[in-house]
Amino acid sequence: MKSPLFARLALLGLLLTLGLASGPADFLPPAPAWHGASEALIARPDNPWITPAEKMGLLDTPNYDETIAYLNELCAATPLLKMQEFGRTAQGRPLYVVIASKEGAAAPAALRANGRPTVLAQAGIHAGEIDGKDAGLMLLRDLAFGGKAALLDRANFLFVPVFNADGHERISEWNRPNQRGPVHQGYRTTAQNLNLNRDYIKADTPEMRAMLALLQAWSPSLYLDLHVTDGIDYQYDITYGYHGWDGGPAWSPQCAHWLDLHLRPAVDVALTAGGHIPGGLINAAVDDRDLPQGVFWSGNGDPRFSNAYGDLRHIPSILVENHSLKSYPQRVLGTYLLLEAALRAIGDNAATLRTAIAADSAARPAVIPANWINNLGKLNEAKIDFAGIAYDTYISPASGIKEVRWLGTPRVFRNLPHFTTNPGVTFARPKAYWVPVTKPEVIERLRLHGVQMETLTEAKTFAVDMYRLTDRRLQPFTTDFIFEGRYTFSTSIKHEAHTETFPAGSVRVSIDQPLGDLAILMLEPESNDSLLAWGFFNEILQRTEYIEGYVVAPMAEKMLADDPALRAEFETKLKADAKFAADPTARLQWFYERSKFHDERHLLYPVGIER
Repeated sequence: MKSPLFARLALLGLLLTLGLASGPADFLPPAPAWHGASEALIARPDNPWITPAEKMGLLDTPNYDETIAYLNELCAATPLLKMQEFGRTAQGRPLYVVIASKEGAAAPAALRANGRPTVLAQAGIHAGEIDGKDAGLMLLRDLAFGGKAALLDRANFLFVPVFNADGHERISEWNRPNQRGPVHQGYRTTAQNLNLNRDYIKADTPEMRAMLALLQAWSPSLYLDLHVTDGIDYQYDITYGYHGWDGGPAWSPQCAHWLDLHLRPAVDVALTAGGHIPGGLINAAVDDRDLPQGVFWSGNGDPRFSNAYGDLRHIPSILVENHSLKSYPQRVLGTYLLLEAALRAIGDNAATLRTAIAADSAARPAVIPANWINNLGKLNEAKIDFAGIAYDTYISPASGIKEVRWLGTPRVFRNLPHFTTNPGVTFARPKAYWVPVTKPEVIERLRLHGVQMETLTEAKTFAVDMYRLTDRRLQPFTTDFIFEGRYTFSTSIKHEAHTETFPAGSVRVSIDQPLGDLAILMLEPESNDSLLAWGFFNEILQRTEYIEGYVVAPMAEKMLADDPALRAEFETKLKADAKFAADPTARLQWFYERSKFHDERHLLYPVGIER
């Protein structure tokens, strides 16, 4: 019986013979020819440890079983590598991490004991974007048998080959219409149709819960999340970014400075020497049909995303986005160089890295920025020269509007406007939050993230600040308030002073801890990634007691007669809001909300804030 790999090689041969006729690549723009020094990294056909992807000329990628089988054999053949299961997917597939160290450490304590910094790289969080997996297999092979074991003299390497293993096996030649190779690609979301790179805070998936435990147990000094980007065409093939790029705002500013000073130069030099063109994270900021209006270069995101989450918990974290329109071999080889350069950089600069992480972990800033927004109204003082691709436009008979036709010819756009991100809101640092025992799922999520807390053994009453929700609205990217399987919304708040009794089992979350900033963004309702925004407090939105019109109408009439100020307020409302004036139910509701019958807990956020 022929193996799956043999069958895929046969398919590759057929596709090459047919010139990929009627294949997915038929709709992609032309790719500039590429050759680089990094091609020397590809194993010769007679190498006994040639990876499955290299056997296919880096045109396809192995399935999950083939990937893990290769890693099992590789780890069994060298004392430098160990592989462990660290969790299970929703469909029950085991998730694996490979540990590479000079001592062959197999446990977190043993790895920490060697005193060297650790790079954790994960591939396949979006399983169609699988460059990192095949690059990581090549690098692990070369650490063991390719003359690169010296990299482990000063750094350790943790590698998750496929984070979204269920999505990896939902494989097709048609999964990613904007991506050039490999021939077979996995799917973006998990078997539960959830995006792992939106799940860091809410941690709904078993995969993410496993990853959070992995981060806490192994304490990496650098976190790399390996992706492939969609979007506009340009010359850059390996792009990456982090919070605090070029001195911008970050939750861990010392870590960001270290990345600017040590990691980024090392990566760029290695990629350039290998024939690649590195760049910051890129989006057409204003109009992807009119590039000269400007680009969005690097920038910050909410902590639902990997690199933002890592920054929030004081782990230097990088989002790598290879350019989807470059060939698969080019992207894989560039990823290899990036991983290798990262290992070398943290090994060469371990002392300063430890100092940066310690400084950010010890900091207790008075104000926490959040809800990053594209700063489209303000340009950076320095514009950039952008290594783009020439294009023209035409009116599409399908869309009926102007569309872009990328031409495959390099073109440098001079003095292109350059946009960044700014915080949309800031939060004053409190002393602590009080979470009632009636919210066990909230307490559980805090514990999953490693947030420290004290649990009450008996009921206690405190004077606390509390929030009343006002002006609920849809979050971006939502349809009917549903996003990533949850009822999500944004809100404004008003402060109220309360004397609140918290029963036994409630918790006090002190913000004087390394993960205090993370707790703030999880528990402040106006944070885009607060647990309230993710739907963990939806029960407070409903009103459960009502009043009939035959009761409220005479009550309202008496309120009008007894309170001239209320009458004036009501008449002003009638004049200013025609919709309200024409709605009898809304009018009576207005009086009900101002009566003693109204539920004082309606829209009251049940978390107490200790200032």
